[in-house]
Amino acid sequence: MEVILKQDIPTLGYKDDVVKVKDGYARNFLIPKGLAILATESSRKVVAEVKRQKAFKDEKIRKEAEIMAEALKKVKLTIGAKAGTSGKIFGSVNNVQIADALKEKNYDIDRKRILVDGESIKEIGSYKAKINLHKEISVEIEFEVIAE
Repeated sequence: MEVILKQDIPTLGYKDDVVKVKDGYARNFLIPKGLAILATESSRKVVAEVKRQKAFKDEKIRKEAEIMAEALKKVKLTIGAKAGTSGKIFGSVNNVQIADALKEKNYDIDRKRILVDGESIKEIGSYKAKINLHKEISVEIEFEVIAE
């Protein structure tokens, strides 16, 4: 079944994309939660018109994302965490702590746009996180977790 997404869904697609999903997933999850609508002929025409109108605005946002990506490539974060003698962290480091560390360096990035391999980090060391700034632009930043 083809549906039109009403919101960005990280594992599926972006807003106004026409995606093919299994019937049950569309009927039981996406449509009732308001995340998608059926891709009928009339809804496809409406989405095409909306996309045309958003093209100019999207180009401006894309340019801003490119500038932000260039700036973020140079950033190296250090995140402090309480750790034991073996190097294991009490708790974990996830996208929330990375977003806070970026905010301290004057980069306001939503935590939902930051993807960390394995969801969370539980040991001291150097890691990489992927930041999706735009649907076509993403940047990997390096960060180091140290013991406090």
